Amino acid sequence: MSVSYFLKNKFLLPAALIVLASAASTAVSAATAAASSGWTPAVTDTWEWQLQGKVKTTVDAKVYDIDLFDNTAATIAGLKAQGRHVVCYFSAGSSEDWRPDYSKFLTIDKGNAVDGWKGENWLDTRSPNVRVIMKARLDLAVTKGCDGVEPDNVDGYTNKPGFPLTATNQLDYNRFLASEAHTRGLKVALKNDIDQVKALAPNFDFALNEQCHQYSECSVYSNFVKAGKPVFNAEYAKSYVTSKTKRDALCASSRAAQIRTLVLPLDLDASFRLSCD
Repeated sequence: MSVSYFLKNKFLLPAALIVLASAASTAVSAATAAASSGWTPAVTDTWEWQLQGKVKTTVDAKVYDIDLFDNTAATIAGLKAQGRHVVCYFSAGSSEDWRPDYSKFLTIDKGNAVDGWKGENWLDTRSPNVRVIMKARLDLAVTKGCDGVEPDNVDGYTNKPGFPLTATNQLDYNRFLASEAHTRGLKVALKNDIDQVKALAPNFDFALNEQCHQYSECSVYSNFVKAGKPVFNAEYAKSYVTSKTKRDALCASSRAAQIRTLVLPLDLDASFRLSCD
């Protein structure tokens, strides 16, 4: 029945609004229940990270981090049937012109190109439209059965996004993402954003870092570890692949810090995986 019908019959409008509100509330509750898996991320959780290619489902890891758009609900259900927890990746701080919802970004939402990544532009994370799109992506994660999400590029203020973004803007946006994920029953990762780890640790369920060993930044994650929240770390340096001595030293440091470290290809295509576990 159309909205115009209720507008023409004003005496029905209050009742209609109650019905619509009730239906919306029921839908949100059902979605949250569907997403909530009872998973509490732990520092002992092992992990796998693959964002390109057909997902290899035979890796012995408790947590799989895979692309939200490129993988089907059936793939996710299959992993969960094996006892895995599935984290779904999407970029929250940049537009990617190959994504199915790319056309929903306004021209004014898009800023400078992300260095080194063709077809990708920084987003104005203050934009209400950007936030609506991110809510829809979180809804998609619920629909597909993801246990958690990995919002990427959440440190735009430290780059050259083409907007006057501040640290305060970034804290607000990252907390918005965490809150919206939790509202839907999803766990959420803090991706990089090294300078704000201490401030954001209470809002996030786990952390995902790239190259903290290479850049001597791993100590900032002590707030996560002390709270019993896992820190998943990926290293890409060739020396960790070619030198067992260097990899052994890397893994010793990682274990001492209770960080779950993988040495992976930069393309994250599962062409190799060297684990410190």
